[in-house]
Amino acid sequence: MSPRGASGARPARAPATPRAFDAFARRRARLARELARAGRRTAALFAAGHDAMRNGDVEHEFRQPSTFYYLTGFEEPDAVALLRPGHAQPYVLFVRPHDPAMAIWVGPRAGVEGAVERYGADAAYPVEELDQRLPQLLDGCDTVYYSFGADERVERLLTRTIAARRGMAQRGATAIERVLDPFALVAAQRVVKSAEEVAALRRAIDITGAGIAAAMRATRPGLHEYEVQAVLEAEYRRLGSPRNGFPSIVAAGANACTLHYTANRAEIRDGELLLLDTGAEYDYYGADVTRTFPANGRFSAAQRAVYDVVLAAQAAAIALVAPGVRFHEVHERALRVIVDGLRDLGVLRGTRAQLTKDAAYRPYFMHATSHWLGLDVHDVGAYREPPGADGADSKPTASVVLRPGMVLTVEPGLYIAPDAKAPRALRGIGVRIEDDILVTRTGHENLSRGIPSAPAELEALAGAAPA
Repeated sequence: MSPRGASGARPARAPATPRAFDAFARRRARLARELARAGRRTAALFAAGHDAMRNGDVEHEFRQPSTFYYLTGFEEPDAVALLRPGHAQPYVLFVRPHDPAMAIWVGPRAGVEGAVERYGADAAYPVEELDQRLPQLLDGCDTVYYSFGADERVERLLTRTIAARRGMAQRGATAIERVLDPFALVAAQRVVKSAEEVAALRRAIDITGAGIAAAMRATRPGLHEYEVQAVLEAEYRRLGSPRNGFPSIVAAGANACTLHYTANRAEIRDGELLLLDTGAEYDYYGADVTRTFPANGRFSAAQRAVYDVVLAAQAAAIALVAPGVRFHEVHERALRVIVDGLRDLGVLRGTRAQLTKDAAYRPYFMHATSHWLGLDVHDVGAYREPPGADGADSKPTASVVLRPGMVLTVEPGLYIAPDAKAPRALRGIGVRIEDDILVTRTGHENLSRGIPSAPAELEALAGAAPA
């Protein structure tokens, strides 16, 4: 790799289509309407990410923080976005200017002109002028929305501006009386996906399915987990996914009993199951799919018995997903099947009600069944309603009601560790099955239904590629 010099830059990607450009503007307009409800003297600040050095003259791969990208579509580091509802220039971007010298090394920046022409800013300034211009742009605002912890420079500047306005209040300056966190407002918006967002998720899931199928076909005893990972992720890159949504989990045998296993270094042995928990990212949206299959193409009787319990639990939970259902009811439906299955497998004894009350299942099923999915693999959005949010029925612990446009995973599992209290034949078996579910007006759609999970299909695919 050629040296890059003391300061880096990266090429900006313009929105792919006018429709995509409009999507970011619609998101900002929707947020601006929410902000305006607090009054006409409101502003919101959002900070982009920064480059981080990996070593020497090499940086870590940069990915824009999801909320900043969601509102701006801008992919370069070190930017700041300002929203001012009701102002003549309601959307202002501070960006790094175009630098012809650095463009030779890493390509052009959008610059101030591109921020307006390509990214829809009403006004744009060099980010070096932030300290000078931001206090002026906040003139007249009494409420600023900002998530502390996002950017130290912005926080220092905002603190100084608040102090300066307080000192000038006697002379008629408008004091900044409140700094509020916009996180809940943006999260509530992001949790319901638009048509453009669902389309990006579909593409990410389709790419993920192709990668999983290629990995299954290539799997055979004697390979290492990382070799299967290489096949999986090569297919992602070939089909246009620039990165994974999260590190791939490729877990053979008892490694699958470690929920977030990412070492991916072990040899895959004959008779083991292989668990793939993975997701390609496309246009910043990431899939999250898990499949567990026999490395040699044949489930043992014990493996099949555990797998069937998990598959039945997942089917029951997915069937429940529909508008009006509460989020945690999906987990409760899966849990009933899991508890019954553990009894049938001879792992637990007792009534379903008592085993559930005592959480006797926890050593074998220790995670929730679902999480939101979108720009982040564990996407933003509350799982429980705030007090009073749903009328008299709502309590602080009430689960969120599912609405059309929400996307959640459904991923029950059973993890019977090698030293677990269980029949010997079951020890060391870990199974998880995960799909990505869109809540629709009439029920749900399994966006990853095309990725095989039926036992016979898995047995047919495993090792099908020529050696």
